[in-house]
Amino acid sequence: MKSTVAFHTLGCKLNFAETSTIGRQLQDAGYKKVSFSDAADIYVINTCSVTENADRECRQHVNRALLSNPEGCVIIIGCYAQLKPDAIAAIPGVSLVLGASEKFNIPHYLQKLKKKSEAQVFSCDIAEHHQFTSSYSEGDRTRVFLKVQDGCDYGCTFCTIPMARGASRSNTVENVIENVKQIVNRGAKEIVLTGVNLGDFGKLPGEKKHTTEFFQLVSALDALDADIRFRISSIEPNLLTDEIIELVSQSKKFMPHFHIPLQSGSDKILKLMRRRYLTSHYTTRINKIKALMPDACIGVDVITGFPGELEEDFLQTYQYLNEADISYLHVFTYSERANTPAIEMKPVVPIAERKRRTNMLRILSEKKLGIFYRSQQGRTAKVLFEHEDKNGIMSGYSENYVRVTTPFNNQMVNRVTECIIGATDNDSHEVNCTILESIPA
Repeated sequence: MKSTVAFHTLGCKLNFAETSTIGRQLQDAGYKKVSFSDAADIYVINTCSVTENADRECRQHVNRALLSNPEGCVIIIGCYAQLKPDAIAAIPGVSLVLGASEKFNIPHYLQKLKKKSEAQVFSCDIAEHHQFTSSYSEGDRTRVFLKVQDGCDYGCTFCTIPMARGASRSNTVENVIENVKQIVNRGAKEIVLTGVNLGDFGKLPGEKKHTTEFFQLVSALDALDADIRFRISSIEPNLLTDEIIELVSQSKKFMPHFHIPLQSGSDKILKLMRRRYLTSHYTTRINKIKALMPDACIGVDVITGFPGELEEDFLQTYQYLNEADISYLHVFTYSERANTPAIEMKPVVPIAERKRRTNMLRILSEKKLGIFYRSQQGRTAKVLFEHEDKNGIMSGYSENYVRVTTPFNNQMVNRVTECIIGATDNDSHEVNCTILESIPA
């Protein structure tokens, strides 16, 4: 009987891509993949370090695994495993902790793994980690997350990602195209390009200079003879060039949807964060997008309660976002991260005040999303429907990321279907639609 393995992924699109790749490695090595709620022989938990709850979440999922099978071997990988390997090794029930350079060698470690009372730790100095491993998600999502870049050379004062993932490095354009062809052959209809600092694409592993640019990658993908849609995931505003925006505006493959981190609408706070732009530049990016693509969806990352953020700084952020022509927000409450410059900065914003500001921006996000969805009512859109059947209802995303729902029809799963966008429920933001194509029942 085959040994069984179960996976649980925390965090970003990049982690989902890497978990799927490790899953394929283990299946090729003869392991059978099962649900994380099943009694598996091996549990692999891919962790995230972005939130303050990383330790608690890791412990919770270790306990979940051991409830299903007390004799199971638990392996911890991911950013938190690189940053805090000894803390994770001390969690009861953990068998193996693998750092950034070791996580793609799980089949090798499993050959020697025996359940012990103490966890084994294999982790490198992140400064010595230069490898790039092609990765993409599959199976449980209609859209595929394709990793094209990893690591970051930026030194934002709040961020631990460079310590967890190392220096910026990328795949080659040729390898990305090969990955895309594999994904298309598997039947996927949409690919989301992902990376830690996606716009910094072009540095080969171990190199300090760019051999190519992100614009060259998107140009090559746009020219492919393939039935596929592309989305650009989060991209820094200083790396989102006019060339990229203009290509997306003219492309039939790249969707008019951008996610652009802002982090603060106060130039004072942006400088404290060591961001590489000010609000004036961010505004030029929004204006450029909207001039060429008035219906484009623009998502924004923002952090509340950064050290030194006075009430006037927060209100400046609120006003900036309220007036900006954006579609939704991802709001993060600042949390202290060890070994970052921000942890020494003063004055510290009280936790309760951070949460109040977060709540205010999340309410603003709901308002922005409702306005954007209502502006799309009556428009014709091409929607890629997903496989989930939720009480007889299925959902999908238009080119510009409007999430629409319709009665479930298995013939529409993973199919781009022409629809008219309907009315929006103001409470749930669910958008109905009218199907324009003749679809078999």
